Amino acid sequence: MGFNIKSELKLSIKSVPESQKDIIVQLMQFYLYDFTDYLRIDVTEKGTFPAYPDLYQYWTSGEQKLPFLIWRQDIPVGFALVDRMSSNREADYYMAEFFVLRPYRHNGVGTWAAHELFGRFNGRWKVTQMSTNRPAQSFWRKVIGSYTNGDYREQTHPVRGNVSQFFNT
Repeated sequence: MGFNIKSELKLSIKSVPESQKDIIVQLMQFYLYDFTDYLRIDVTEKGTFPAYPDLYQYWTSGEQKLPFLIWRQDIPVGFALVDRMSSNREADYYMAEFFVLRPYRHNGVGTWAAHELFGRFNGRWKVTQMSTNRPAQSFWRKVIGSYTNGDYREQTHPVRGNVSQFFNT
């Protein structure tokens, strides 16, 4: 009998109503802290990282921007922000942001959550990582590779050097 990450850890991924948006706002502080390894992001005079640009659009754009929380029982352990790309020739869905708290990494939580989202939205996907964020590149290659059985293509932005994976669900 194999290990089932969802049942072992009691995981779920749920759409986030506006009444719970502050959970993402709080988790975003940890996400931005992690990004200080790759970008210079200074805290404000209040000791917090600046607000994520246009986060409010995830609750005001109808079905164009989709916020999700990753839960372990009743504790939020991460989030995903998915954009529906209605007029984009590259993809139907874009993984704008994806984050799992450090204590829940390297045990299948992120892989499970990403696969869950890919399965919920059929179409063409794009996932991008910063050129300097090698751990994220490795994670997404592994996750997308396992989801698609290696059937994806990768492209590097000619100017920024950011890496993107493209695949179909």
